[in-house]
Amino acid sequence: MSGMLVDKRILVTGMTTHRSIAFAVAKAAQEQGAEIVLTTFGERRAMTERAARRLPDPPPALELDVRKEEDFSSLAAELERRWGRLDGLVHSIGFAPPEAIEGPFSATPSAAALETFEISAVSLSLLAHALSPLLERAGGAGIVALDFDASRAWPGYGWMGVAKAGLESIARFLAHELGPRGIRVNLVAAGPLSTVASHGHKGFLAVADEWPKRAPLGWDSDDPSGVADGVCFFLSEWSRQVTGEVLHVDGGHHAVDGC
Repeated sequence: MSGMLVDKRILVTGMTTHRSIAFAVAKAAQEQGAEIVLTTFGERRAMTERAARRLPDPPPALELDVRKEEDFSSLAAELERRWGRLDGLVHSIGFAPPEAIEGPFSATPSAAALETFEISAVSLSLLAHALSPLLERAGGAGIVALDFDASRAWPGYGWMGVAKAGLESIARFLAHELGPRGIRVNLVAAGPLSTVASHGHKGFLAVADEWPKRAPLGWDSDDPSGVADGVCFFLSEWSRQVTGEVLHVDGGHHAVDGC
């Protein structure tokens, strides 16, 4: 079998439905030769497993609720039992309660803001810490997190925008810490894509409607394949000298003045 991820063992988090960005990533990774395991939790398990059956080779889904400390150690133990090493980790985890997105930004309750930041950003550091022994054992592993341009305040994005800015900073610190252990940490900043989560934010949908008009290459919010390919690049040996980087897969929107 040919492909840039042949013999790679990769954990993909955050896949809920076949419209999830994580689904496109898992599909592309399998097509490039990788063996995949997913994570899910609680009431989302049935949806994740249903979506998994639409992949070329339906993978198992392991329990991971990033709000539960014990789930990280259980996940690491199960991956140790199954594989003994981990070549790649895809962080596609994000959540914000409605009060962290809707209404005046400054009026967001602190509990909602902290929950958004903990789940959407801090979870990257917790995952990296729990799985770094397995990643180090691979001798050149890659961590990739899904991002959205955190250089400006996007209408309708609220505290999720703050969480993405934090995610970028966390990735840089992890790149510094884990690089000597042979672990790369990078981000892919996607343009707006049609997912279940995105349809919950009316203001953000307005941004998505304008995106193709600004992006030099245009943009199709129903096609996550370019984003998935960018993630696969960072998971592959082709990125072996790249860490702490943000790759914008957004049709070139980030390079154009104005919004």
